[in-house]
Amino acid sequence: MSAHSPLHLVSSPSEAARDDAFPLVAIERLRRNGRLAAPLPEALGGDDLCAPERVGDLRRLLTQVGRDSLPVGRIYEGHVNALALVLRYADPETRAALARDALDGHLFGVWNTEPKENGLTLDAVGRLHGAKSFASGAGFVTRPLVTARAPDGRSLMLVMRMKAGERADLGEWRVHGMRATATGTVDFTGLGSSDGAVVGAPDDYFRQPFFFAGAWRFLAVQLGGMEAVVETFRTHMRTTGRGGDPHQQARFGRSLIALESCRLLVAQAAETAAAEALSPDRVVACVNLARAAVDQAGLDVLTLAQRSVGLAGFLDDHPLEAQMRDLATYLRQPAPDFALTGMAAHVLEADAPLHGLWGAEP
Repeated sequence: MSAHSPLHLVSSPSEAARDDAFPLVAIERLRRNGRLAAPLPEALGGDDLCAPERVGDLRRLLTQVGRDSLPVGRIYEGHVNALALVLRYADPETRAALARDALDGHLFGVWNTEPKENGLTLDAVGRLHGAKSFASGAGFVTRPLVTARAPDGRSLMLVMRMKAGERADLGEWRVHGMRATATGTVDFTGLGSSDGAVVGAPDDYFRQPFFFAGAWRFLAVQLGGMEAVVETFRTHMRTTGRGGDPHQQARFGRSLIALESCRLLVAQAAETAAAEALSPDRVVACVNLARAAVDQAGLDVLTLAQRSVGLAGFLDDHPLEAQMRDLATYLRQPAPDFALTGMAAHVLEADAPLHGLWGAEP
């Protein structure tokens, strides 16, 4: 299946009318179109989208999904991330078993955030205690990849076998945007390692550069959200007859510069992360460069669209209203200052000239 083929994820009318409704119709469309299995190698029934040589196709697909729906993009990116970790670290038997689950239509995700007072642990006899928080797709993801602290202090990855609606608490998910992601808290207390599959060795989850560099995938989704905002911006200017105003043209032109600059940086980050030809620190710095750019450009695009469209863009029935809320919320990824200053510090300390820092041609 080509990653270039059209994929429109507009939800059903009932889902579209409620932006807090989990997008079941859109996820089912991904399932029917083979996108849930696409990250798997061809030998395991997929399209090999996680292979380094297919990184451009995966990047374009993530952007396409994000353009249609940022909540769907967030869920799908988590699914891809989980399968990428399985393919990278799991033993052959576990990899094959989880691949069958993906082929059967199970939705995967990565849940690593946890409450301060009740983090997920694994005791000496293999019992789980504690919870994960900010778990996107809670109640709908049936194969979550979670990290649990073992008695020796190291972290293990497990993919848990769960049923839809099981153990999910969405009561505190009251947010500005991205409401449809069904993000909540999931308590695993009482389950055991036998209720899932151990993936990899202790602390594999945190190995660099894969741990930090994988951020390029959510950047690709965010880029799609930016595209949607700019497209709505353009449509509004044309349908209202305001596109001829030079001030509107200037704002729209600046939004295009922000958008297309980010497209180039995200593409560079994806290729650099997939190749892993540079040192881990340099790979991470390259991805963090794109992350800082997307964060700032996304906010700039939102401001430019708001100023040009005006009050109409804040009305419930205007498409820009939900797009703005979702993008503004999704841009709030953890530790943005750490990503920016870490990248800057790496470049300041590097001996390579700027024009060749990321492996680019002079």
